[in-house]
Parts: sequence; C-alpha cells; structure tokens
Amino acid sequence: MSIKTLKHKVSIIIPFFKKKKYIQQTIKSVLNQTYQNFEIFIIYDDPDRTDLSFIKKIVKKDKRIKLLINKKNLGAGLSRNHAIKHSEGKYIAFLDSDDCWKKKKLEKQIGFMEKNNCKFTHTSYDIVNLKDVIVSRRIAKNFFSIEELLRSCDIGLSTVVLYRNLLNKYCLFPNLKTKEDFVLWLKILKNKVKIFGINETLANWRITEKSLSSSIFQKLNDAFKVYNYYMKFNSLKSIYYTLILSLNFLKKK
Repeated sequence: MSIKTLKHKVSIIIPFFKKKKYIQQTIKSVLNQTYQNFEIFIIYDDPDRTDLSFIKKIVKKDKRIKLLINKKNLGAGLSRNHAIKHSEGKYIAFLDSDDCWKKKKLEKQIGFMEKNNCKFTHTSYDIVNLKDVIVSRRIAKNFFSIEELLRSCDIGLSTVVLYRNLLNKYCLFPNLKTKEDFVLWLKILKNKVKIFGINETLANWRITEKSLSSSIFQKLNDAFKVYNYYMKFNSLKSIYYTLILSLNFLKKK
C-alpha cells in the first residue's frame, strides 16, 4: 500500500518524567517519520517543574506537538489516559520518552493495519543500552486469546498502534506503577480483539538505570494485582501466574 493512500491521523502519546537526556532523540524519531499525518502529546508528569521550560522549547519546534501538564504525578498509565481523552486520531500510538522509532515505523505499521483490516498491532524491537548499542531483540508475535498472553507480556508498549475506538472509560490504563500496559492488552483481548505482531524491528527500547533498579517487590505486587484484581483469579491461581510471569521475564534477560 502506497504511503500516499495512508491518510488517517495518528495520535502519538509520550509521558514525560525526568527523561530530559533522551526526549529530544525520541521526538526527533517521530518527526523524521515517513508517515507525517500525526499529532504528538507530551504529558509532563513531574511535580518538579525544572525541566518544563526545556520541554516547552521542544513543543515550539512543531505545531503538531501538544503539551499537557499534570497538576500532580499520575504515573505513566493515567498520563496516557489523559492524552487519549484529548486525541483526535483514528489511531493511537504509544512511545516512552527514552525510546525511539525507526524511520518507516508508522508507514509500515499503518499500511499493514489498513491492508489487513486489523485494529491492534505491535512490532519487533531492539533493546539498546545507554550508548545505543543493541544488546538484545524481541520478536513480535500474534495474540488472539487471553490465554496466549497471560504467561508473558511480550508486547513492547513503544511499538503498539491501535484503533482509538478500542479505548473507552471501561478500557483504559489502570492505576498501577508497573504492568499497566499488560492489564490494558488483556482487557482488549477479552473484548475479542486480535493482536497482530509484525516481525520487523521498527523501534528501540532503551535500558536505563530506572529500568534496572525498579523495585522487584513493586513488580511482583503489581503482577499479582493483574491476575487477582483485574483478571479476577483466586489467590492461588494469581500466585501461580505471577511466578510464571516472573520466570519468563528472567528467561528473556
């Protein structure tokens, strides 16, 4: 499908919290896309306003960039929800403020979705270190049922593009510090929407100090909540799946 036939707007959502070192590279990777019909939402989620003037300078570079400023720290998930409510695109794309896209990501992904009439896609991606050296790679695959995703959340958030109309007040990111994207993907699968994996490396996910030092207890606690609170599994079943999820995560390290 020719890029000239791809006309639908994409709303790109980027929460910002203390990632000043990387945000310019992230935004540049969006502005350099071959597919140019988009709007960008940067959600400033830091109660410390030190970086705000820096972000405002970035916003002024392109009229398609819009800034939303949270009155208090909401976390990445709720910040994305805030931007979703303001979005105008047929498609929603998510990008973390320290990750980057390949130049043809949107063109290839939207083209695939239009051609195959699918509402949710993700792609393969490279994992890079602080020096932009590739240290690993994740391969995207299809998920057509909840059971296929329950044991391991193998969807890179910064690679996801989905239909805006999949999201509503019953189907948004939950208030979790981690695993908030996992919950949303499970909700979408529960609504009988198929998730298609595009096996082409179209993004970079960066390992930062924050990525490495995130509380193990926090991750385990949030994983348990995914199964026990959001999936309504009993405690024993929730513990079982939390352990499986953790083991699968360690295998990928």
